[in-house]
Amino acid sequence: MRREVRAAVVVGVAVLLLSVLGGVVWGWLAPTEQLLVVQPGRGSILTGESVHQFDALAIFVCVGAVTGVLSAVGAWRWRAVRGPIVQVGLLAGSLAGAFAMSWVGEQLTRWQHPRPHDPPVGQIVVLPTEVSSWLALIVQPLLASLVVLFVAALYPSDDLGTGFSGPLGKSRPVDDRSFTGASVYRPYVAEHAGNGPAPYGGYEQVPEPGSDSMPQSRPTH
Repeated sequence: MRREVRAAVVVGVAVLLLSVLGGVVWGWLAPTEQLLVVQPGRGSILTGESVHQFDALAIFVCVGAVTGVLSAVGAWRWRAVRGPIVQVGLLAGSLAGAFAMSWVGEQLTRWQHPRPHDPPVGQIVVLPTEVSSWLALIVQPLLASLVVLFVAALYPSDDLGTGFSGPLGKSRPVDDRSFTGASVYRPYVAEHAGNGPAPYGGYEQVPEPGSDSMPQSRPTH
């Protein structure tokens, strides 16, 4: 189990670092708002600038969605540790990464466009945008979890390709016996081993109805 826990920690840290990089991308792409100072300490938003809050939020959601999908694909590619423990690590890393993405992006925009102190009347002030809704933070962990759950549900094997039957790793190996056509008909082939090759590739021919080779029924007393 410690192996899966270590893998979950590695996945969580990797997702957090990827989210920080996404925050840098969002900080550079997020638009700003321009205000006209009409009174000391008060400003009026210029025409068309109010929609930039929505634009910044939409860009944040897109970056979070891409980060969530990429992190889910990367975690699923680690075949040996697929399971609920790594899923928890992915979810925790995505939640922490969403908050880290918003914080890093907002800090970057504030560094690029610092808020002026007591600007004069008539000056145009550029204000950095922020993540205006906390609902945008759940997009990344939601998509990351849904992608892994969807792929796991479609996977044809119960062990998800790990080779183990449960989340405890090497302590519960999967029985590697496979029931193929060769193993099913092997007893019949062995029965005919002393009498030459088994007819019809191991299958016994069924006589056609009405032929002389049909087995005759015997009366029972």
